[in-house]
Amino acid sequence: QVQLVESGGGLVQAGGSLRLSCAASGSISSNNLLGWSRQAPGKQRETVATLTSGARTNYADSVKGRFTISRDNAQNTVYLQMNSLKPEDTAIYYCNVQDLNKRINYWGQGTQVTVSS
Repeated sequence: QVQLVESGGGLVQAGGSLRLSCAASGSISSNNLLGWSRQAPGKQRETVATLTSGARTNYADSVKGRFTISRDNAQNTVYLQMNSLKPEDTAIYYCNVQDLNKRINYWGQGTQVTVSS
């Protein structure tokens, strides 16, 4: 059973930074796609960053140049470094792992990020 546990959310002023962490436990194939998504109140969930097993990254236009996704394989952890935060970045952030071999999509429970103006 795979579990994802996010941490690192909180309240920050505009222009500040946060680093989110997602610790994974369980068996995940090496052929996977890691990602962070977010959902603001009244809005649909959107993907903000993805990282392939080949280290290719992709970012939503709204966060390019400000957010960085990375992984630590030894710690089974995925990170999202968020800089120059804006009030519109306020949302619940979810970690996501797609096991491409098993065709299973795993989600964490979410962590709240609030950016004050």
